[in-house]
Amino acid sequence: MGDFDITALILTEHDAFRRAFTEIEAITDPAELGPRWRELADQLEVHAAGEETIFYPELLQDVDDSEGETAHAVKDHNEIRETTSAVDEHEVGTDAWWEAFRTCREATVEHLGEEENDVLPPFAEQVGADKRDELGMRWLQFHEEHEDARGLSGETVDPQEYVEEHS
Repeated sequence: MGDFDITALILTEHDAFRRAFTEIEAITDPAELGPRWRELADQLEVHAAGEETIFYPELLQDVDDSEGETAHAVKDHNEIRETTSAVDEHEVGTDAWWEAFRTCREATVEHLGEEENDVLPPFAEQVGADKRDELGMRWLQFHEEHEDARGLSGETVDPQEYVEEHS
């Protein structure tokens, strides 16, 4: 994989998300917990929106029979968005906040594993290295343009409409 291979960039972020969830679990000071959670929540939205803007449209075009996996991924992104919003409804550090946080973590980690096992391998096999690098450059630009989730709505996306629009 090249330095800009979108699959490698996505995997790197997946690892960072897992570490961030673990690090947040260890924080006891609400003054530190709130900002660290906001940073992770924003990163999750940038990641999901980036996949929906750059990665999944290409998957639909270049990987056979990817409609089901794409719809499922968009549904998962919606669940992550909803669980992220649920965390924000509670006072930072309360039992209710931690419960919502753990629900978000569970939804996120499950989704990451599904992508890593079911989506990224066929993409890497069926899409050439040059195309993956070009997509990776677009991925990095998207992240730069939307740092801290700037300009992203965080709204859910209808999975079936998404697949129909991008197929």
